[in-house]
Amino acid sequence: MDDTRLDRLGSGKYLLVTSYRKNGTPVATPVWVVRDGAALGVWTVADSWKVKRIRRRPDVLVGPCDVRGNPTGDQRPGTAEIVDRATTARYRRLIARKYGLLGRLTLLGSRLRRGPDGTVGIRVTLGE
Repeated sequence: MDDTRLDRLGSGKYLLVTSYRKNGTPVATPVWVVRDGAALGVWTVADSWKVKRIRRRPDVLVGPCDVRGNPTGDQRPGTAEIVDRATTARYRRLIARKYGLLGRLTLLGSRLRRGPDGTVGIRVTLGE
């Protein structure tokens, strides 16, 4: 795997994750991203549509984007998986560190609203 591509995507502010509906229609969503070794880590609401789509079909496209989800570079194929509680907790810590005060406030608000199990981590492994 090309570490520079992972570094570039993992160090960006937003990652565009494109998952697929049952009928194959792509749905792109901008999310916060952190580097997770040889993969990328994303944190999201546990009952979101993107989680449901990824559980059904793990192949995704990922690439850099702006806050509105407008691509700012090439989209690459990848495989997404919902991670366990410990990995989700690690992603939360990495997001708090990377996104500073805004990240910590967002994580706190989410924990107050949804509880500790209201969010999940998603690990994205890039394809070749």
